[in-house]
Amino acid sequence: MQVFPHHTDYAGVVWHGAYINWLEEARVIWLQQAGINYGELVRSGIELPVVELSLRYHRSAVMGEQLTISARCDRHGVRLVWEYGIHNQAQHLCVSATVTLVPVDRSKGKIMRAMPAHLANALAHL
Repeated sequence: MQVFPHHTDYAGVVWHGAYINWLEEARVIWLQQAGINYGELVRSGIELPVVELSLRYHRSAVMGEQLTISARCDRHGVRLVWEYGIHNQAQHLCVSATVTLVPVDRSKGKIMRAMPAHLANALAHL
C-alpha cells in the first residue's frame, strides 16, 4: 500500500481511519485470491459484516511510505477472525488489528447458523 496525501493529516501522518479502509481492502483481496468474489457473495444474499474491531497503533506511517499488510483468517464456528499487521518499509510494525466478521443472510437479516459451504471450502484451502 502506498501512502498518498489523501491518507494523511496536515502533518503528513496517516489518519487513523485510513488503516481500517486498508484492512478491508486486504480482506477483500484475500478472499478474491481464495476464489470468493465479494460482490458475488453479496449478490448471492450473504453479507459479512464486521461485529468486532480492535486496532493497536504502534508507530505512525507517513506520506510517501510503502506499507505491507499481512492478513490471516481463523474460523471459530461461523465467526471469521482476521489478524492483521501493517508494516513500513523498515519492517517496523505500525498497526496490529483484529477484525471479526459473521455471515448474515440478507433476506432474513440474521446471522447464519452455519458457514456457507463455498465460503468454508475456500477458507479451508488457504
